[in-house]
This record gives sequence, structure tokens and C-alpha cells, in this order.
Amino acid sequence: MDWKEYIEVNPSILYGKPIIKMTRIPVDLIIEKLSLGETVMDLLEAYPMLNQTQILACLSYAAASIRNEVVYSLAS
Repeated sequence: MDWKEYIEVNPSILYGKPIIKMTRIPVDLIIEKLSLGETVMDLLEAYPMLNQTQILACLSYAAASIRNEVVYSLAS
């Protein structure tokens, strides 16, 4: 999935936080709700303007955002 079709970052909307295009719904809100146990169906009921593809794009964006992170050990 190409999350770029569904997610945008615009400095004039929500201070540049990643949002679902054509909404003011931030990606981190969707990720947080999923992490707390809400289902895609729960989110579709709560946000009827969204579709499943947009919600999955949030997960894809999150994965892409951390894909190349490097973790350094602080242990000596």
C-alpha cells in the first residue's frame, strides 16, 4: 500500500502533524486507538467519513516512519 495517497503533512493543518487527507484526523490518533484495542470497525463507526484503506494507511505510515530507525545501546 502506498500510504502517500492517504496521508499528508501540511504545516498549516494541525501544526504539520501527519493527517488523513481531506480530514483533520491525525495519524497518531488512529494508531493510538488501535493500540488501545479499538478495532477497524470501531473506528469506522466513530469516524464514518473514513474507510478501511485510510485506517490501514495510518499503520503503513507508522511502519515506514520507524523502518530505518537505528537503536544504539547505552550500556557500557
